[in-house]
Amino acid sequence: MHRFERRTQLGQSAAVAFAQSLNVDFHTESFADSGEQAVDGILTGELKEGETVTWRARHFGIWWRMTSLISAYEPPTFFVDEQVSGPFKSFRHEHHFTDNADGCMMRDVIEMQAPLGPLGWLAQKIIVNRYLEGLIDLRNAELQAALGSGEGTL
Repeated sequence: MHRFERRTQLGQSAAVAFAQSLNVDFHTESFADSGEQAVDGILTGELKEGETVTWRARHFGIWWRMTSLISAYEPPTFFVDEQVSGPFKSFRHEHHFTDNADGCMMRDVIEMQAPLGPLGWLAQKIIVNRYLEGLIDLRNAELQAALGSGEGTL
């Protein structure tokens, strides 16, 4: 299991950042380089509790599909998206939003585990952990660009 956190100052309120983080269209724009598209479930607009979206994207030169469920939803401070089917043995992403004087602090907590036993564990250690952390950093930079920023990702 790999667990990591990111803290990112955003220049808008928690309510605005919460909504933007659940917006399928924004997510698609943020990951345009990987050709990421919503192909099933909620295809546009803002996800809500209990809703799913299936993403199709190219990573490592391979096309992948991952279906995520919004499994916890407490506007405007907290939500969780979890893989219900896809490339990982498990994937859970908590999103926390706290208003402050400069907008809000967003805290991401990501836990994931690769499939395929020892082979997956090795790939996760060598490549996947760093790659996934880079994707989260990219997404957070896109949120900062869209919503304004303060101190950056910590």
